[in-house]
Amino acid sequence: MSDNGHSATDIITYIGVPLAVLGVLPIMYNTFVTLVNASKIKRMLRHSRLTALTRSDVVNRVIEIELPRYAVTPWDRFQHRQEYWQVARNPSSIPGGSWTTFNWKTNAIGFKTQRVEYADQLRQPQVEVNFDELVSYLLDLGAVPDAHGWRLLRSTGLWTPVGCTLMKSPDEHSSALTLAPLDDSDGNLSLSVTWQPGWTSRNFADLPPYWVSLPAPPPPDYKDREEAHAPDSSGEPSSSSSHPPTAVGPDTKIEDKEKGVPRESLDSALREGRTTATTPITCQISVDGIITALTEEKRRAGGVARNNTMGAASTMSGTTRVGGGNSFPLTSTINLDSLYIEHIRVRSGVTDGVWFASAATAYGTTSQTILWNYRIPEDVLAFARRETVPCGVLVLLGAANEDETPEWATPHPHDHMHSIDLFTQRNQERRAAMQAEIRLPPNQRDAAQRERMQRENMQRISDMRAQSQLAQERLEQREMQALNSAKWDTCLVAEHTLRWLRVNKKVDETLELKLVAGHILHRMVRDGHYAAQLCRMLDRWKTWSDLGGMKKSDLQVLRDQMETFSYATLLMALIKDTSTAHDGTLSVDLQECMRMWRKVRLG
Repeated sequence: MSDNGHSATDIITYIGVPLAVLGVLPIMYNTFVTLVNASKIKRMLRHSRLTALTRSDVVNRVIEIELPRYAVTPWDRFQHRQEYWQVARNPSSIPGGSWTTFNWKTNAIGFKTQRVEYADQLRQPQVEVNFDELVSYLLDLGAVPDAHGWRLLRSTGLWTPVGCTLMKSPDEHSSALTLAPLDDSDGNLSLSVTWQPGWTSRNFADLPPYWVSLPAPPPPDYKDREEAHAPDSSGEPSSSSSHPPTAVGPDTKIEDKEKGVPRESLDSALREGRTTATTPITCQISVDGIITALTEEKRRAGGVARNNTMGAASTMSGTTRVGGGNSFPLTSTINLDSLYIEHIRVRSGVTDGVWFASAATAYGTTSQTILWNYRIPEDVLAFARRETVPCGVLVLLGAANEDETPEWATPHPHDHMHSIDLFTQRNQERRAAMQAEIRLPPNQRDAAQRERMQRENMQRISDMRAQSQLAQERLEQREMQALNSAKWDTCLVAEHTLRWLRVNKKVDETLELKLVAGHILHRMVRDGHYAAQLCRMLDRWKTWSDLGGMKKSDLQVLRDQMETFSYATLLMALIKDTSTAHDGTLSVDLQECMRMWRKVRLG
């Protein structure tokens, strides 16, 4: 015992225990705070319906959360209509989870582990999504692209300020798609999305983005098509088509001619072809050209229309922004099957797919619709803008009147007078010879008459040869002058060739240029032979344009295929109009951004 009556044990008890308690207090505090924050985090995860693995380190006050990372894509527009058009019922409120505003088809691609101290530090992992599918989905719901935002994104890339708006709500008062911080993007473009249920201004009856509707030709065209494909005397079709043989079911009983073909079976096949020709076609145009073509056969049974469409379109890559809602008949997924489009696909070494995709993109581009996913090649745009067709050639082809063109041919006003002078001279020579014959004795007169008639025949033949040679020289001169005449703009050429088509009853007089171009594209989908012929004409036209001018062989081709050339001019006029469209800059910006970022992070 010490002098004051306190032992060492008492001192340890009175001083050491409080010190020990004070040392444990931080651990107890860390434990309490960690448990509270872990409870908040679990509650947040449960409220957001997220499945996560959580671990708590109460000593170091660290909470470890392991959340799955997803790759997402929109649901199929046709087969999952409810999920596609409606927003999610329980979107996540956790930062980084703005993507849960919509219903997505998800695929787990890994896990992301976070270590946090407080609940407000929790971040939901961003998802990976194809940029074109994301923008296509928002366009389909009714979002409006912001031209300034896309231009800024294209020019500054990842340095674009956070919060920059790329897509706006349909009323353009709120932001729908904006730039997000790069914290969780791993060097990818980071975006966040906002959407209210009342913003959805379109539905399944509207034309989807990246789709274009091609109108069917008027009824007279069907008769011509039947005659063109009618069997000849050998029993073979008179023109070829790139469509594959039609699949014949067990109930159709279509047989060979030698085996006895039931007449009703042939009539049914003919009616089926007519149905395809009279039904509008919708085409999906992606960055790689056409990928799907659908046609609709409306059958009403009990007052309900059944859509038997051709071509399932489960992916939405490539598109048109539709403002105002074009009617789109694809409202069912029953018996979907594609039209045959191999002859107009983009392939290396063949330009048919490029011509079709370019013309279809031009046809689908209006002031309200931006079919921006397919980029028309620069050489095609340059060709469309160039003045390539001499005005004199159109006069020779009968598409233009000479008084409508600048003076290009050498006039020959004295040709008629020369013919009259020659006729007068020959008559005078004949009259003089006959008077001389009268003064001859009878026995010499007969010989002189025979000699005169022989001489006149030789002169007549010589004059005819000279006249024919002169006409040929003048014709060749006129052709050469026509080939070297002033070249006309593509749209002006199309204006005259459209008039030629109307005069020759090839198209209806009431149809405008764009509608006729739509009929041409419609037939290109259905008729591979027609598409190949038209594309060869476009190739030849572009070739002489690139080489500096038309040759006589090109002129002869146009004479032989004037109708095909006229249709080609309508498509090129359409492309030229599109190249100078008001929204062309926005279209280019969208295309460039899609090219630079195939996949983005959304959260």
